[in-house]
Amino acid sequence: MANKAPRAPRGQHSAELRIDRDSFEPPYFQLAGILRQQIATGLLRPGDRVPSEVQLCERYEVSPMTARRAINILLDEGLVTASRGRGTFVKPLVLGTATFGFGALEDLFNGEHTTVRFLSVRTMAATARIHQHLGVPAGAKVISIRRLLSRDRDPVAYHREYLMFDPERPVVEAEMGITSLQGLFDGRGETVLKRGDLGIETTVLTEDESRLLHAPAGSAAFRIEHTFFDFEDRPVSWGWFIVRGDSLRFSATVGVRPPASKVMAEQGA
Repeated sequence: MANKAPRAPRGQHSAELRIDRDSFEPPYFQLAGILRQQIATGLLRPGDRVPSEVQLCERYEVSPMTARRAINILLDEGLVTASRGRGTFVKPLVLGTATFGFGALEDLFNGEHTTVRFLSVRTMAATARIHQHLGVPAGAKVISIRRLLSRDRDPVAYHREYLMFDPERPVVEAEMGITSLQGLFDGRGETVLKRGDLGIETTVLTEDESRLLHAPAGSAAFRIEHTFFDFEDRPVSWGWFIVRGDSLRFSATVGVRPPASKVMAEQGA
């Protein structure tokens, strides 16, 4: 049976991190950060009991409300779990809680070397699939847009998008050259959007897609489907990206990332 790594003394880190009364950050936010760092550095490990509200009040000289709000932040982040009558405990590592980074997506859709070429725009009658995703009556008028994304002039993604047709708000040329995800990453997206649902799956390139993306037909690819909703929870945009398999890579973090200062120190060691 493997030996557990030795733990740092309990008082060592807590003595170094204190509430800064002159900071613009509220005390409860600072306290949540202190506890988060203790989890990230291993001072508090999966299954460990988090100090009680009374202990936090005494140790960091804060009010019960401040301690409670700090714990609630960690609960909302999924880092700890509360058990009535027992206390609050650090959650064990669970693969289902893995946090996937979307940096690769952001680089693809909003990198400085990424360009968007408008292929076509037209109105069409909603098909059964469009009706299913946008909730418009079958046969109702919708807008169909096709785009091609390139990075350093190399085609990497093909985009098809269907929008609700609004005669009082025509689609302007500026919108044709920017995808929904690209706009959301750089802050130029629709301000009427409340949320978006994304789904990612593997696929293979069709003949038409392979011609556009300069890759052999049958090559591996990602299909990123998206639906965006307005503030009344009505779907306003549905579509998908076909991304070349060699253009995208995903990574995930299970648990809490160590503080940036610790990562830099380890890399410099």
